[in-house]
Amino acid sequence: VKLIEGNMQAINEMREFMPKVLSGERPGMVFNMAYGIQGQNRYTHVPAMLEMLGVPYVGSGPEAHAVVQDKVMTKIVLQKHNLPTPKFWVFSTPNDEFDDMEFPVIVKPKLESTSMGMQVVDNWDDLRSAVADQIEKFEQEILVEQFIPGREFAVGIIGNGTHLQILPIVEINLGDANRIQTKSDKHQKGGIDKICPAPLSDEETKELQQLCSLAYKKLGIYDYSRVDIRMDASGNFYILELNSMASLGKGGSLYYGAKTAGYTYEGMINKILDVAAERYFGQSFAGNEKPEEVLDKKRPLKVVLRSYLRSHQTSLEKFLEQMVNINSSITNTDEINRLGALLSKRLLHLGFKPETHHEFDVGNHFYLKNHDSQENDILILGHLDTSYTNRDFARYYKEGNKLFGSGIGDSKGGLVVMVGALQALRFARSLKKTKVGILLTSDDSLGGKHAKKLVEDYSKKSKFVVDLKCGNAEGGIATSCSGYTRYHIDMSHMHDRSGIKDVIPSMCRKVLDWKKMSSKLIDARTLIYNFSCTTSLGRSPDFGRLELESRYRTEDQGKLLDKKMRTIAKKKDEVKLDVHIHKDVTRAPVLNTEETEKFYSEVAKLAKSAEIKIKPYHRYITSDLSYVSSTIPDLGSMGPLGENIGTANEYIQRDSIIDRSILLALTINHCSKSA
Repeated sequence: VKLIEGNMQAINEMREFMPKVLSGERPGMVFNMAYGIQGQNRYTHVPAMLEMLGVPYVGSGPEAHAVVQDKVMTKIVLQKHNLPTPKFWVFSTPNDEFDDMEFPVIVKPKLESTSMGMQVVDNWDDLRSAVADQIEKFEQEILVEQFIPGREFAVGIIGNGTHLQILPIVEINLGDANRIQTKSDKHQKGGIDKICPAPLSDEETKELQQLCSLAYKKLGIYDYSRVDIRMDASGNFYILELNSMASLGKGGSLYYGAKTAGYTYEGMINKILDVAAERYFGQSFAGNEKPEEVLDKKRPLKVVLRSYLRSHQTSLEKFLEQMVNINSSITNTDEINRLGALLSKRLLHLGFKPETHHEFDVGNHFYLKNHDSQENDILILGHLDTSYTNRDFARYYKEGNKLFGSGIGDSKGGLVVMVGALQALRFARSLKKTKVGILLTSDDSLGGKHAKKLVEDYSKKSKFVVDLKCGNAEGGIATSCSGYTRYHIDMSHMHDRSGIKDVIPSMCRKVLDWKKMSSKLIDARTLIYNFSCTTSLGRSPDFGRLELESRYRTEDQGKLLDKKMRTIAKKKDEVKLDVHIHKDVTRAPVLNTEETEKFYSEVAKLAKSAEIKIKPYHRYITSDLSYVSSTIPDLGSMGPLGENIGTANEYIQRDSIIDRSILLALTINHCSKSA
């Protein structure tokens, strides 16, 4: 944050500051509070300059400021849309004549704010004198408006489009129906007493909210405003004016309403910043939303979460697209680190403190938590790398309800589910109740061999652990996962004087035997990734290389497969092959323990209450859960639903992002109670 004076030097100061902000993934933004220095329509000067520069900013644009600051134009727009506002007349000179003048009237310069120059008069002589004084002082036309004796209200609004939050209505406690609030009243410490929420009937409150909302939209205001209203003795409302750059002072009516709504001062400021960020970028960064005190106590958490996530689905999908289009294959350490930094910044604004574990070979691991304790209620495991080569990398695209792209199901879909869940919990003011740890690793494609120690250490400090890989199309939550061993097998044969041997068929026979060795084992698989061989008519050796992996449900199965593999390697053939077997990656199976069964049962109840279908299943895809102690309750596949993982057609179901975000949020919230 940098404070910049809104004068002619602002561009130079922004040029020095903004590039430093823009060097990260998040763009810079100006929080415009400049009332202007000189001339007419001063509110428009800085916004117009920012528009010219293409710099995002908080608050209304030049057009809205120009209309709203001109009180006459404001009233014309209000009348055009049948919104109630007092009768008015415009004086260019003190001697202007109007036959329909109705006293008492209030006199004010048409282009000023903060109640400058306001004066109530009840006869022509005083009116002409007041007009003459104000023309001389302000050098502009003067608005003369029918004075409405009665009660006065200020209504704060934050938001844009259909997502407007009308803050609790503030009544200015004038004490006298003929009194007005002057500039000195506003600047006096404490000002006039305020009552909030204003003592109005439900019908009056609803009518006033509708009037203010419509006026806000018709005048083209962005992000926040304050509407000033009078109500006469008969209960009729009249819109006096709108302030497109309402005072953000702690004594102002906007903050008074926000405070009654449960906002801290910082919360109100961040909320305004947040809605501006969504308007520009389609996603929020500040994360401060409607406070818990304002949420309807009768609305369950699941309802609040769903409401928030539905309204933010577009933002989440844009963030997902941004992540998928980062080519974070295991060889691209710079891109893995960029993805980690992007997520860390997003989580930082949700109250998570990042800790980076540097790895030169595979990219950095990131650990984040939202508390200062040594223990987590829940640890969330995700990974930044994808198993694709650069040649096979596929960018993000949509087809109906399916979202495609490299790693979208294996890692990045789960990461956006996590972000959505945490944002929704923050919105509901429930995030701080749970001590959440997040570990983002960078070597899942290598079996987590670099991250193994981190997973072991952080999981030991956690009551529950979940991973973010996708579930299957039936709503799968993984209660167990296969173990995994990846092998590199080299086969060679040296030519001798006995003549040329047909070596390749012998190699192929061994490959087929290795492929078949899991056929009689339940829940075991042997997969061949790559096989190549060459032969020579000279003295050079014949050579074959095989990349193979085995997946097994128990450690005993894994040992049996390994034994079979070595037996096949030693099996004699008509060609004597020299076989070397190298284990590249090994992960132990994740077993379905009693603790895991109990954890799943609790999550299933949460899912049923939120009308989300889930189903326990055994997942063949391994994860860092294999390094979590069997005494700790853990579940896998808390990410979105998807299929074809590891193929060119990997996808997730678009509509599962919301359901799985709700489920993860409810699980996180539940873990604080269970812990």
